[in-house]
Amino acid sequence: MPLRTMFLAKLIGLCCILISLSMLAHKASYMDTLDALFHNPAMVFLTAVLTVTTGLAMVLGHNVWTGGALPVVVTLVGWGTLIKGLLFLFLSPVTESEFFFSTLHYEKLFYLYASITLILGIYLTYGGYSRQRREGAR
Repeated sequence: MPLRTMFLAKLIGLCCILISLSMLAHKASYMDTLDALFHNPAMVFLTAVLTVTTGLAMVLGHNVWTGGALPVVVTLVGWGTLIKGLLFLFLSPVTESEFFFSTLHYEKLFYLYASITLILGIYLTYGGYSRQRREGAR
């Protein structure tokens, strides 16, 4: 398994774990932050630029569709990040807010989304560290 896959799996996994735990601990402030974000076009633009940059870096640096589930999941996270950033970049803040809060029912399904993020984080972190141990044992 490429070192880049293991590094990205650990990086993304640990970020997902920490962010999801923070979400679970502070739902009200997280929802207030999202609401404030969508009412501030400058912050939406900054978020879009950072997300597109992160997504492009991941796609350009790790566009691996073979080698098992772990590299494919890392690649899918990269593509998902890029697509999310492009949506932030090209949709209006009103449309984005409507999409998050009405279409995705983000507040209603908040704990489901946080749980999915946590599970993804645990999978990636475990996969990154367990592959490293196995590869190091050879």
